[in-house]
Amino acid sequence: MAATLKDVAERAGVSRSAVSRTFTEGASVSKKMRAKVLNAARELDYSPSLIARSLATSRTKLIGLVANNYQNPVFLEVFDLYTRALQERGLRPLIVNLTNESNPQAVVRMLRQYSVDGVIIASSMLPRGFLKAFKETRVPVVHTFGRVDKSLDFHIVGIDNIACGEMAAQALFDHGYRNVAFLGGPKTATSTQDRLKGFEKKSMKIGLRNSVVRYAQGYTYEAGRQVMHTILDEFEIEAVFCGDDLICMGAMDAARDRGVAVPEDLGFVGFNDMYMASWSAYRLTTIRQPFDDMIMKSINLIDQLMDDPRRPTEITLFPCELIERRTLRPI
Repeated sequence: MAATLKDVAERAGVSRSAVSRTFTEGASVSKKMRAKVLNAARELDYSPSLIARSLATSRTKLIGLVANNYQNPVFLEVFDLYTRALQERGLRPLIVNLTNESNPQAVVRMLRQYSVDGVIIASSMLPRGFLKAFKETRVPVVHTFGRVDKSLDFHIVGIDNIACGEMAAQALFDHGYRNVAFLGGPKTATSTQDRLKGFEKKSMKIGLRNSVVRYAQGYTYEAGRQVMHTILDEFEIEAVFCGDDLICMGAMDAARDRGVAVPEDLGFVGFNDMYMASWSAYRLTTIRQPFDDMIMKSINLIDQLMDDPRRPTEITLFPCELIERRTLRPI
């Protein structure tokens, strides 16, 4: 059986409270006492119980990490960054998958059952009912990739999707395209709505003809492929702005299936700069989200909110960057 706190106390010849203080961050204990306890713990291969500590401190250090877009490989990158960064802080992620979940209250009950110390929402696709429910958990909540919505009073960490849509339109114009299409993610996603808004706004201003708007049913390769086939059946266009890299890769392959040369006959701009975007099969020109900066800001903020839940609402929007590869013809 695993060694207990009592075993360590007996081996070190100290009280149980002395052992507890030794393994409690910030607790007062002398150097001599600490050395005796740590030596005994090493001899017995003892590790303090995090569950017991959470009962004593009323802090679980569990962070609910909520998302609903697990089909897209970019979220493997995002969750790798999140989980590693949380664990480095001594926090533990509780992964919550809301794909096909329709009951916000059931999710809130689960989070309360695990006594999470905070919640990070990593999605732009959650219905408003879920967002309201999370707000009512009375634990710190940070919404990453979310749209600024003052009525919900969330701490937001994200990007200006409208500005990113404008960036895509300008890139297509600069590369000589004039008749273009928009192929977004699900219509209900706030990020899709805002990227289209910026794209159309800038297109009108600079004389870019955005003649086609279509939405994929999900952030998947196959969804992009299917929608691109319908676009090619109905329209003659010069370039496509896709609101997601994986959708864009499906769309590119649909075009290639038809013998359409990329970028000579049809140009593409993606979104996210996922690791696959640089693969030689695609070499996708795309708009990069600064995932590292956004995730570190989210974790810093949730950490601060656990100590100060009344911290004033904070909104941080990071700039994006156009990454030029080979899916647009030369300027």
